[in-house]
Amino acid sequence: MALVPVTQAFSPFVVHLYGGTSVLAQSTPRKLALLVGINNYIEQPLEGCLNDVDLQRNLLIYRFGFNPKDILVLPDKDATREGMLTAFDEHLIKQAKLGDVVVYHYSGHGSQIFDSDPIGGERGKAGLNGTFVPVDSNLSAGYPEVGGTVQDIMGHTLFLLMSALKTENVTAVLDSCFSGGATREARVRSRDGGKNVLVSANEKTYQEQWLSRLNMSPEDFVKGYRTGVAKGMVLAATAPDQLARKVNINGFKSGIFSYLLTHYLWQEDSNIERVFQKILPEIPKDFDQLPRYEVKPGSDYQWQSPYFINSPQSPAQAVVMGVKGNTAQLWLGGVDLRQVKAGTVFTAMKGTGQVKVVARDGLVAQAMVENAVKKGTPLRLMGNG
Repeated sequence: MALVPVTQAFSPFVVHLYGGTSVLAQSTPRKLALLVGINNYIEQPLEGCLNDVDLQRNLLIYRFGFNPKDILVLPDKDATREGMLTAFDEHLIKQAKLGDVVVYHYSGHGSQIFDSDPIGGERGKAGLNGTFVPVDSNLSAGYPEVGGTVQDIMGHTLFLLMSALKTENVTAVLDSCFSGGATREARVRSRDGGKNVLVSANEKTYQEQWLSRLNMSPEDFVKGYRTGVAKGMVLAATAPDQLARKVNINGFKSGIFSYLLTHYLWQEDSNIERVFQKILPEIPKDFDQLPRYEVKPGSDYQWQSPYFINSPQSPAQAVVMGVKGNTAQLWLGGVDLRQVKAGTVFTAMKGTGQVKVVARDGLVAQAMVENAVKKGTPLRLMGNG
């Protein structure tokens, strides 16, 4: 499956951040998701981040059985610093119980900032720490040479937030630079940073509040952060200090990692290790981007079912999102888009349902119903008429 690069980006430091719809998956404990996508930065805007969120949302609903009401999406203007931190606390930490499933997805800029007073004396490379960039992270005049503080969310903070979750069934998907790095295109998924760009006082205060709430000493925090993932697993777009790229897949712009991850999760029913074995060969060598996963130390979560959900249903290449009369709307999350055109036929994975594509816009297709289907019906490619 050839992917056409449109932009390139750095990716946010993530190595230790870790810490009434028909669906395909079996009943499980409650499933909660928080999906953040930011294109509309005032400076250095991005493309494809909201599409990443659409990819994830439809995968969670139609493949893994999430109730749409349990998926909170923060797009663009809603993804402020306060909005992101409050949503993580209110939607995930306060609601998720032992054994529940939690998914956190971030697509946007990543950066690196200087922390002159790191907790417990811990320092990142050259004193720089990886961050996620909210839509309202302020930039001073003359940035970054002039410097000043920014309202970024540090990887340290994400580690503490994930530590606070009551469940171990946690998956964080990070598609930005310094996620294991962050800029796209000349708008890479990265915002310039460096020693002139400083952590804000309220970020440090927020971290101290969480250390108190978790009854965690600074020394224990540093030890845990250095050891690895706090809960579950983190799926990152890049290794540290690499760029995260955006691609145009037959008219659909998305982060290459988000696209490939969700594409193969539609098709693959085994575990994250096997999914990554499919993803890595699809990344062009000249991208210099190596997606990675990390699981909680001492666990075998890489061998668990994706998102810690056992799905008894067959994988699918497409799904029916809605039916009105003899017309159906399809989501094409698991099929090579080059194979889909007017006249392409999809049949139900089970039963006799059949539809024929009339038109396609990105990953959404309009189709004529040739044999009855209903919302949520998983489909496979049959061929072209």
